[in-house]
Amino acid sequence: MTSSTPRPGRDSRVARLPPRERILDAAEELFLVEGVRAVGVQAIAERANTTKMALYRHFATKDALIEEWLRIVAAEYTTAFDRVEAEHADDGRAQVLAVARFVADGLPDIARRGCPFVNSIAGLSDPDHPARRLIANHKARQRHRLTSMCERAGAQLPDDVSAEITFLLEGAQVSAQNGSVDRAGDRLLAAVSAVLDRGAAGRAQ
Repeated sequence: MTSSTPRPGRDSRVARLPPRERILDAAEELFLVEGVRAVGVQAIAERANTTKMALYRHFATKDALIEEWLRIVAAEYTTAFDRVEAEHADDGRAQVLAVARFVADGLPDIARRGCPFVNSIAGLSDPDHPARRLIANHKARQRHRLTSMCERAGAQLPDDVSAEITFLLEGAQVSAQNGSVDRAGDRLLAAVSAVLDRGAAGRAQ
Protein backbone atom coordinates (compact mmCIF):
# COMPACT_ATOMS: atom_id res chain seq x y z
CA MET A 1 0.00 0.00 0.00
CA THR A 2 1.18 3.52 -0.65
CA SER A 3 1.89 6.04 2.08
CA SER A 4 1.06 9.08 -0.06
CA THR A 5 -1.71 11.40 1.07
CA PRO A 6 -4.81 11.62 -1.17
CA ARG A 7 -5.95 15.02 -2.40
CA PRO A 8 -8.80 16.60 -0.40
CA GLY A 9 -12.14 15.10 -1.38
CA ARG A 10 -10.45 12.54 -3.58
CA ASP A 11 -12.45 9.52 -2.37
CA SER A 12 -15.85 11.02 -3.17
CA ARG A 13 -14.61 12.55 -6.43
CA VAL A 14 -12.92 9.42 -7.72
CA ALA A 15 -15.82 7.16 -6.75
CA ARG A 16 -17.92 8.90 -9.42
CA LEU A 17 -15.38 8.34 -12.20
CA PRO A 18 -15.59 5.51 -14.76
CA PRO A 19 -13.07 2.68 -14.12
CA ARG A 20 -10.54 3.82 -16.74
CA GLU A 21 -10.44 7.36 -15.35
CA ARG A 22 -10.17 6.03 -11.78
CA ILE A 23 -7.11 4.04 -12.81
CA LEU A 24 -5.50 7.05 -14.50
CA ASP A 25 -6.23 9.23 -11.47
CA ALA A 26 -4.70 6.66 -9.13
CA ALA A 27 -1.66 6.26 -11.38
CA GLU A 28 -1.10 10.02 -11.42
CA GLU A 29 -1.28 10.25 -7.63
CA LEU A 30 1.25 7.45 -7.19
CA PHE A 31 3.57 8.27 -10.10
CA LEU A 32 3.99 11.88 -8.94
CA VAL A 33 4.76 10.90 -5.36
CA GLU A 34 6.76 7.71 -5.77
CA GLY A 35 7.95 7.71 -9.39
CA VAL A 36 6.92 5.55 -12.33
CA ARG A 37 9.56 2.91 -11.63
CA ALA A 38 8.70 2.36 -7.97
CA VAL A 39 4.92 2.05 -8.33
CA GLY A 40 3.51 -1.40 -9.03
CA VAL A 41 0.32 -2.35 -10.81
CA GLN A 42 -1.15 -3.80 -7.63
CA ALA A 43 -0.73 -0.51 -5.79
CA ILE A 44 -2.43 1.38 -8.63
CA ALA A 45 -5.33 -1.08 -8.67
CA GLU A 46 -5.81 -0.79 -4.91
CA ARG A 47 -5.68 3.01 -5.06
CA ALA A 48 -8.29 2.95 -7.85
CA ASN A 49 -10.53 0.59 -5.86
CA THR A 50 -10.33 -2.03 -8.58
CA THR A 51 -8.39 -5.19 -9.43
CA LYS A 52 -5.27 -5.89 -11.47
CA MET A 53 -7.41 -7.87 -13.91
CA ALA A 54 -9.70 -4.87 -14.42
CA LEU A 55 -6.68 -2.58 -14.84
CA TYR A 56 -5.24 -4.82 -17.55
CA ARG A 57 -8.55 -4.73 -19.41
CA HIS A 58 -8.00 -1.00 -19.92
CA PHE A 59 -4.19 -0.93 -20.17
CA ALA A 60 -2.32 -3.93 -21.54
CA THR A 61 0.83 -3.08 -19.60
CA LYS A 62 2.10 -0.67 -16.98
CA ASP A 63 4.12 1.01 -19.73
CA ALA A 64 0.91 1.65 -21.67
CA LEU A 65 -0.59 3.26 -18.57
CA ILE A 66 2.46 5.48 -18.10
CA GLU A 67 2.30 6.54 -21.74
CA GLU A 68 -1.40 7.39 -21.58
CA TRP A 69 -0.96 9.40 -18.39
CA LEU A 70 1.84 11.45 -19.96
CA ARG A 71 -0.25 11.91 -23.11
CA ILE A 72 -2.90 13.57 -20.92
CA VAL A 73 -0.31 15.78 -19.23
CA ALA A 74 1.08 16.83 -22.62
CA ALA A 75 -2.44 17.62 -23.83
CA GLU A 76 -2.86 20.07 -20.95
CA TYR A 77 0.18 22.02 -22.17
CA THR A 78 -1.09 21.90 -25.75
CA THR A 79 -4.41 23.30 -24.61
CA ALA A 80 -2.60 26.12 -22.79
CA PHE A 81 -0.68 27.02 -25.96
CA ASP A 82 -3.92 26.94 -27.96
CA ARG A 83 -5.56 29.25 -25.45
CA VAL A 84 -2.82 31.88 -25.38
CA GLU A 85 -2.61 31.93 -29.18
CA ALA A 86 -6.36 32.49 -29.37
CA GLU A 87 -6.42 35.13 -26.64
CA HIS A 88 -3.47 37.09 -28.08
CA ALA A 89 -3.91 36.58 -31.82
CA ASP A 90 -0.97 37.90 -33.86
CA ASP A 91 0.71 39.34 -30.72
CA GLY A 92 3.72 37.08 -30.34
CA ARG A 93 5.17 38.87 -27.35
CA ALA A 94 1.92 38.59 -25.42
CA GLN A 95 1.70 34.93 -26.39
CA VAL A 96 5.18 34.11 -25.10
CA LEU A 97 4.60 36.01 -21.87
CA ALA A 98 1.27 34.21 -21.40
CA VAL A 99 3.04 30.86 -21.81
CA ALA A 100 5.61 31.97 -19.23
CA ARG A 101 2.77 32.99 -16.91
CA PHE A 102 1.13 29.59 -17.36
CA VAL A 103 4.37 27.88 -16.35
CA ALA A 104 4.93 30.33 -13.47
CA ASP A 105 1.43 29.71 -12.13
CA GLY A 106 2.13 25.98 -12.12
CA LEU A 107 5.41 26.21 -10.18
CA PRO A 108 3.87 25.87 -6.69
CA ASP A 109 2.33 22.54 -7.70
CA ILE A 110 5.61 21.40 -9.25
CA ALA A 111 7.40 22.38 -6.03
CA ARG A 112 5.09 20.00 -4.15
CA ARG A 113 4.82 17.15 -6.64
CA GLY A 114 7.58 17.58 -9.20
CA CYS A 115 7.47 17.86 -12.99
CA PRO A 116 5.77 14.79 -14.51
CA PHE A 117 8.11 14.79 -17.50
CA VAL A 118 11.34 15.17 -15.53
CA ASN A 119 10.28 12.60 -12.96
CA SER A 120 9.23 10.12 -15.61
CA ILE A 121 12.41 10.43 -17.65
CA ALA A 122 14.40 9.76 -14.48
CA GLY A 123 12.48 6.52 -14.01
CA LEU A 124 12.59 5.30 -17.62
CA SER A 125 16.11 4.17 -18.45
CA ASP A 126 15.28 2.84 -21.93
CA PRO A 127 15.72 5.75 -24.39
CA ASP A 128 13.33 4.00 -26.80
CA HIS A 129 10.55 3.65 -24.23
CA PRO A 130 7.27 4.85 -25.84
CA ALA A 131 6.70 7.31 -22.99
CA ARG A 132 10.13 8.87 -23.52
CA ARG A 133 9.43 9.21 -27.23
CA LEU A 134 6.10 10.82 -26.39
CA ILE A 135 7.86 13.37 -24.16
CA ALA A 136 10.47 14.10 -26.84
CA ASN A 137 7.81 14.62 -29.51
CA HIS A 138 5.75 16.81 -27.19
CA LYS A 139 8.75 18.99 -26.35
CA ALA A 140 9.67 19.31 -30.04
CA ARG A 141 6.15 20.45 -30.97
CA GLN A 142 6.11 22.89 -28.07
CA ARG A 143 9.48 24.32 -29.08
CA HIS A 144 8.27 24.75 -32.68
CA ARG A 145 5.21 26.68 -31.51
CA LEU A 146 7.31 28.83 -29.20
CA THR A 147 9.65 29.67 -32.09
CA SER A 148 6.68 30.84 -34.16
CA MET A 149 5.55 33.03 -31.28
CA CYS A 150 9.04 34.53 -30.99
CA GLU A 151 9.03 35.27 -34.72
CA ARG A 152 5.70 37.07 -34.34
CA ALA A 153 7.24 38.93 -31.37
CA GLY A 154 9.82 40.41 -33.73
CA ALA A 155 12.85 38.34 -32.77
CA GLN A 156 15.69 38.60 -35.26
CA LEU A 157 16.71 34.98 -34.55
CA PRO A 158 13.47 33.37 -33.34
CA ASP A 159 14.92 29.87 -33.02
CA ASP A 160 17.73 31.12 -30.80
CA VAL A 161 15.33 33.20 -28.72
CA SER A 162 12.93 30.28 -28.28
CA ALA A 163 15.83 28.06 -27.24
CA GLU A 164 16.84 30.54 -24.56
CA ILE A 165 13.26 30.88 -23.35
CA THR A 166 12.91 27.09 -23.28
CA PHE A 167 15.97 26.95 -21.02
CA LEU A 168 14.25 29.45 -18.73
CA LEU A 169 10.92 27.62 -18.67
CA GLU A 170 12.49 24.22 -18.04
CA GLY A 171 14.99 25.61 -15.56
CA ALA A 172 12.30 27.36 -13.56
CA GLN A 173 10.41 24.09 -13.19
CA VAL A 174 13.48 22.20 -12.00
CA SER A 175 14.43 25.06 -9.65
CA ALA A 176 10.94 25.05 -8.18
CA GLN A 177 11.12 21.30 -7.72
CA ASN A 178 14.45 21.34 -5.88
CA GLY A 179 13.84 24.64 -4.08
CA SER A 180 17.11 26.21 -5.25
CA VAL A 181 15.67 29.61 -6.30
CA ASP A 182 13.21 31.79 -4.43
CA ARG A 183 10.45 33.72 -6.25
CA ALA A 184 11.00 31.47 -9.25
CA GLY A 185 7.79 32.60 -10.97
CA ASP A 186 8.59 36.31 -10.75
CA ARG A 187 12.17 35.73 -11.87
CA LEU A 188 10.98 33.62 -14.80
CA LEU A 189 8.61 36.29 -16.09
CA ALA A 190 11.26 39.01 -15.79
CA ALA A 191 13.87 36.88 -17.55
CA VAL A 192 11.57 35.91 -20.42
CA SER A 193 10.60 39.55 -20.93
CA ALA A 194 14.28 40.53 -21.05
CA VAL A 195 15.07 37.83 -23.61
CA LEU A 196 12.21 39.03 -25.82
CA ASP A 197 13.42 42.63 -25.56
CA ARG A 198 16.96 41.64 -26.47
CA GLY A 199 15.80 39.48 -29.37
CA ALA A 200 13.65 42.24 -30.83
CA ALA A 201 16.38 44.85 -30.31
CA GLY A 202 18.70 42.77 -32.47
CA ARG A 203 16.30 43.12 -35.39
CA ALA A 204 15.97 46.89 -34.91
CA GLN A 205 19.71 47.47 -35.15
